[in-house]
Amino acid sequence: MAQATSPPDLTRETAEPTARRYSVDAAGLGRWRAGAFAAPALLLIAIFLVFPALWVLYLGLTDYRLTGTAAADPKVVGLDNFLSALGEPTFWNSTWLTVQFVLGSAVIGQVGLGFAIAWLLRDKRGPLKRIVEGLVILAWILPSAVVSFLWVALLDADGGTLNALLGTGDYAWLLEHPMLSIIVFNTWRGTAFSMMLYGAALGNVPPSHLESARLAGASGWQQLRDVVFPHIKGHILTNLLLISLWTFNDFTPFMITAGGPDGKSEVLAVHVYKVALQSGQLGYGAAVSTVILLINLVVAVFYLRLLRSKK
Repeated sequence: MAQATSPPDLTRETAEPTARRYSVDAAGLGRWRAGAFAAPALLLIAIFLVFPALWVLYLGLTDYRLTGTAAADPKVVGLDNFLSALGEPTFWNSTWLTVQFVLGSAVIGQVGLGFAIAWLLRDKRGPLKRIVEGLVILAWILPSAVVSFLWVALLDADGGTLNALLGTGDYAWLLEHPMLSIIVFNTWRGTAFSMMLYGAALGNVPPSHLESARLAGASGWQQLRDVVFPHIKGHILTNLLLISLWTFNDFTPFMITAGGPDGKSEVLAVHVYKVALQSGQLGYGAAVSTVILLINLVVAVFYLRLLRSKK
């Protein structure tokens, strides 16, 4: 008696090539067509990000200047600019001031104030919430030149608004407390982003979890520590990464204090401007910019690894 044979599994035979095709390109476009769609974006990235970064790196290896013979015929000096920057006390002074600026105005100021406003307004309704949010966001969307002028007028020693309110005469706030002035300024200006991000994050915390914690007798701090923060830890780290990098590279303090007095508020962004454009040492300034880029990459990698480890 002939033994029956099972028919070929056509479904399997047709599924395997399909799976292989989609494993290469999930959209089914094929590599060439997918590359054509991505080409404009990659071209813009190359023009505005990759090429400028490589050009700055090249300039950092030369003695290029804005004027003089070095402007017409720059020479390659290797790592001399980098070694000079790392051995220059003004560079380390600017680095330390930048660390203070980031920690004070971004990590402590914007994160703390932004979360506090979002937490206090989480259950509020009506015009009060809209007014507070509108005022905070207004400080964020105004042009840098406008807000800088407002703060100079506020802190000016001669007829400044703050002296008039406090009755402190002609006290020179920008001269006596330059770093504190730009830290408070940047906190006031940048809090809106943290407030909006935390406001959206707090909306994702299940109210039932907070209610259960209250019924269990948890204090306000225990609710934040054990319920709220575990739910929004990804948002916290993302916010810290973004505002740290923004603050690290912020040039707005130059409009408030111009790096003075005597370099007491000369953060790295202002330091690069002074050595590259005011002093004309483009090669040296490019080397410092490259060092700043490397610091940014280290900070970004640290935050990203921390974010992955917390998931």
